[in-house]
Parts: sequence; structure tokens; C-alpha cells
Amino acid sequence: MRMLVTGGAGFVGSHVVDRLVAAGHAVGVVDDLSTGQRQNVNPAATLHVCDIRSPELARVVEEVRPHAIAHLAAQAAVPRSVEDPQFDAAVNILGTINLLEAGRAAGTERVVYISTGGAAYGDATVVPTPEDYPTHAISPYGVSKVTAERYLECWAGLAPMTGMSLRLANVYGPRQRSEGEAGVVAIFVQRLLSGKRCTIYGDGEQTRDYVYVGDVAEAVLSALTRDVGGVVNVATARETSVNALHGLLCAALGLSREPEYAPARPGDVVRSALANARARAVLEWVPQTPLEHGLTATVEAMRSLTP
Repeated sequence: MRMLVTGGAGFVGSHVVDRLVAAGHAVGVVDDLSTGQRQNVNPAATLHVCDIRSPELARVVEEVRPHAIAHLAAQAAVPRSVEDPQFDAAVNILGTINLLEAGRAAGTERVVYISTGGAAYGDATVVPTPEDYPTHAISPYGVSKVTAERYLECWAGLAPMTGMSLRLANVYGPRQRSEGEAGVVAIFVQRLLSGKRCTIYGDGEQTRDYVYVGDVAEAVLSALTRDVGGVVNVATARETSVNALHGLLCAALGLSREPEYAPARPGDVVRSALANARARAVLEWVPQTPLEHGLTATVEAMRSLTP
């Protein structure tokens, strides 16, 4: 099949591209390279440097004429969404609408939208949180991502296309950057490799559900090639505190180093883990990578890039 991956030069997107190429699909990539990196793009894929908000996107999608689109391009930093909600909405909402319109014009049959779990559900009272739990985003980022899910549902009714939204837990793994829209794993590893102490916001007992990027790529492949809709969590259904994560990373690096603590940040949820029963049922997907193994792989990948 012809596949298009937006954000395919980024951390998660590039792993999705690799998996699609390995499965034998012809893959086009759309990325403006604002946070993605050209060297991340699989040489078997075709890169189109384009902003998803741009009118140029329609020409690119018409050229590729994808059977299916995996939409990962996004403004993905919660702090930036708080500081600049207009930019967040422009990318995550208007950019998504622009892509859906381009896909409709090009005859795209399926769109898989990569959404967020923890930022969508907010401080849920049910943990692990299932897909039918009410969304209660506490950051503009969470609001914009859930809003884009609704637009996909609408377009699936307006056009002859099907759609699915995947709400990801906290993704980590090789190629995750320690600056910009970084995840805590990459930030911690970079600081530990540099001989610095890690900063933990709040008391460190806030929890997250850490899912390995290779497992996420498998879930996206499955979603792209199945004719099912709705919202599906992609997660391990396990909580890990930030303090515990710091300890696991220190152990993986053979270090003994205490973190620094700073005030909690606005927009951060206290507990987050996502139920994954629906992913098991409709995608036949289960996470394969234990946290300790995934962290070791991430540490080794980042260590190899450190001078």
C-alpha cells in the first residue's frame, strides 16, 4: 500500500516509517523539520519538507495519493501549549483539518491519528484509564489533541474514509531528543551522561505509563491496515513514578546520583496509566518490551551519540 506519515522525521514518526518500510509498503513522509531530523528518515521513504498548515500540503498528498495516512505531526510540548495556545491550536487543530481535507481530495481511504492519553484524560479517578472515561484535558495541548480526534470522526462521516485515534501513553526509546519537545527519559539520560543531576518537578511520586517506541510503531501498523474505528489506547497499563524511573536509569548507567526537586509545573497530571484491553481486542496488539529492557536500549543508543 501507499502510506503517508506526517511527522515522519521525528522521534515516533521515524520508527513508524521504519516499520512500514519493513512491512513492504511504499512510504511518503511529510515533515517541516522544525523538530524532526532529516537523518531519521528511512532511505527507502520519500521526504516532502512541508508544514501541515501550508496550502502546499494538498499538492504533496495528491502526488503521493496514499491509501492510508498516519498523522503524527504535532505541537507536542505541554509547556509551550500553556505559553502559546494559539500556536498549539494552529498546528494541532487547523493542521489536522488541512490534512483531512487534502486526504479527502486525494481519495485517501484511512487516517490513523496519533493522539495523547494522559493529557486527554487529565487527573483521572480510574487508573489504568479506559477509552470510555470522560476526557478532561488540563492543558491546551490536551484540548487541541482531543479536538482533532473529533474532527477525524466527523470527516470519516463526510468522506469515504475510515479513521482511528490512538491515544499514546508516554513514549520513550532511541532517537528521542533531550531538548525541545522532549520526554523525561531522554532528558534524564542526557543529564546523567553529562554528569549532571536530574530535576524532578513536584515530589516525584507522580506516575506515568512508559511505552517503548518500537511497540508503538507495531500498533500504528496494525491500526493502518485494519478497518476498525474509534479511540484506542496504546499503553502498558502500568504506573511508574518519576522517582522510580530516575532510579532505573541510574541503575542502567551504573550511577548513584540524587535528583534535584523543583515546584510542580502547571498542566501536569498526577497519575497516568492507560488501559490497553481494547488494543488487545481490536488491534491484536500487546506491548512486548519490559521497561527495564527498553530503558537499557535507550541508554545505549544515547550513549553511542554522546561525545
